[in-house]
Amino acid sequence: MALVTLEEAKTYLRVDSSDEDAVVGILLTSAGKLCADVARLTDEQWAAVDADETEDTASYTEEELSRIREVMKVAVLYALAYLYEHREEADHHSLTLTLRSLLFSIREGIL
Repeated sequence: MALVTLEEAKTYLRVDSSDEDAVVGILLTSAGKLCADVARLTDEQWAAVDADETEDTASYTEEELSRIREVMKVAVLYALAYLYEHREEADHHSLTLTLRSLLFSIREGIL
């Protein structure tokens, strides 16, 4: 199970049909990677955050992982919605600044 499933993403975006599944899936992957980069997570850390809750996540305690997932889920959904709504004229600098604010606690190791 991913941090945000395609169905959750479509519900968040209010997309009812399967016509845009490919676009939403691509943007969801991009949003996740962008948030992981802004949060300064390594590939291994991102894999632990994005993994099924039953998988091995030795790099974090259960409590840390739960907090990080909560923050990352909000950030990924925000980034996804921004990328979806601004497909033609996205301001990636503005998006990145907003994500830095959302992910401040992860970036600075506060969680």
